[in-house]
Amino acid sequence: MSRALDALPSFPGGLPFVRPATPPLERVMARLAPSYERGVLTEGPLGRELEEQVAAQLGVGHVVAVSTCTAGLMLVLRALELEGTVVMPSFTFSATAHAAAWNGLRPVFAECDATSFQLDPADAAARLDGAAALLATHVFGAPCAAEQLEELGRVHGIPVVFDAAHAHGARRRGHPVGGLGDAEVFSMTPTKLVIAGEGGLVATNRSDVAAAVRIGRDYGNPGDYNTKFVGLNARLSELHAATALESLAQLDDNLARRRSVAARYVDGLQMVPGVDVQVVEPADESTYKDFTVRVDEAVFGLSRDGVVAALRSRGVDTRCYFSPPVHRQDAYRAVMAGPLPVTDDLAGRVVSLPIFPGLALDAVDDVVAILAGVHEHAEEVREAIAG
Repeated sequence: MSRALDALPSFPGGLPFVRPATPPLERVMARLAPSYERGVLTEGPLGRELEEQVAAQLGVGHVVAVSTCTAGLMLVLRALELEGTVVMPSFTFSATAHAAAWNGLRPVFAECDATSFQLDPADAAARLDGAAALLATHVFGAPCAAEQLEELGRVHGIPVVFDAAHAHGARRRGHPVGGLGDAEVFSMTPTKLVIAGEGGLVATNRSDVAAAVRIGRDYGNPGDYNTKFVGLNARLSELHAATALESLAQLDDNLARRRSVAARYVDGLQMVPGVDVQVVEPADESTYKDFTVRVDEAVFGLSRDGVVAALRSRGVDTRCYFSPPVHRQDAYRAVMAGPLPVTDDLAGRVVSLPIFPGLALDAVDDVVAILAGVHEHAEEVREAIAG
């Protein structure tokens, strides 16, 4: 791309964006074997053990295992018997909005904060009149301003639900994420902190919500085939539960490694002008499901897309979450209600860098060195990209 880039570190074999922290296969198979040999392949003892372990870990009254985080969000919103609109961020994964839309609810998109990337409570408050619920996301595994959002729910008399897909292992002001609002829903896909292959976990202190989700994950069937409402087939298999249990046993170690990688990025990027890391409150602990930075083109000398291209040329894989934001996606253009300039600006500036438990700190240093070199030679790199 340019002679300046040729002098920078590179990854000839490629540096992947993520490598799932899969638990040892032999341990998963050993755990699965008793259920498999009995022919119990779904909704079995391993699923119940997973629910019990996670409930104890999070300090919540109920955990319900489901087939996906999206299904969990769908069932929670169904359990709350909502009608009308749901206020939520646009700077989130589309599944947050899908869960509302599949329930016949209309998303009302609110702004995010430009530094924390989280739902802006003040902007959300301005959009809550007549809303049926508030749905927030713990973006990239960092806790959002949960207490402010819960207070909004109390003032307006509506439930507050958290999409906690990224946040299993996060802590909000010393307390585990999982017991906030009316329910929180975690993901167990391969890029997450606890891995099942596919799967989700609904955490709640509301017994009525837990009971409805349990029925809802089995088509709305309470056991007598007289379905109580339109549910889903959202059961978690014993194979997924076995994988999740072994992954859960590694959670603390994997979190420590992710945080070590994130700390190395933070330290190194302090010396790179125009690259700002996601702000996490000092009393909070992020899972760093993603390590995401915001590029200030005027200071750095290159746009976010230019940075992505430069990193790609050195073998570094990245992701641009969440670009486009949900309100700009084809599925939701019709429900847009007013401009979201902060969200639009942020979505055009952010890039997520490689992070996973097995990522060597030397590789982090090399990624930082590439960014520093691209900044130093930004004009030359920009011309090379344009050419």
